[in-house]
Amino acid sequence: MAVSLRESVELISDPRNLDTSVEEVFQLMLGLRCRREDEPAGREQESVTAVVGFGGLLSGACVFSCGSQAALQIAAHMTGMEFTAIDNTVKDGIGEICNMLAGAWKGKVPELAAHCGLSVPAVITGRDYNLHVQAPEFQLHHIYRFDNWSFAVTIVCDGLQ
Repeated sequence: MAVSLRESVELISDPRNLDTSVEEVFQLMLGLRCRREDEPAGREQESVTAVVGFGGLLSGACVFSCGSQAALQIAAHMTGMEFTAIDNTVKDGIGEICNMLAGAWKGKVPELAAHCGLSVPAVITGRDYNLHVQAPEFQLHHIYRFDNWSFAVTIVCDGLQ
């Protein structure tokens, strides 16, 4: 019997699943409450972006992006350590947050959880870069805030079976 996600596209693309996933991961793993915002708190020059790919019945990616100061705060909450610069521990922490968000999001739909794998996170740091996806089937993009820091989570679906 062939499995298809086409009839579940409304559930898969439901923005509430992303909001719930962010709330769960940030509350459980970091002890932080965050809320969805309309606009970022401010644009930092340097940013950290993690990407986790989806493969299987859904192809696409989960993208987590934040400024360097937000990344330092997130890593501090994860590890209990203080950071003054983006190092490998901070990058690993941001990659793991993206991985947990991707897993929590796909876990909201049983067919997706069972028939969609995750890639290892890739982390990009720097200034003045854009991540471009050509003609996605659907895309969710939300900005969240904790304390004085903001971050964005994007779910991009470029193929659905």
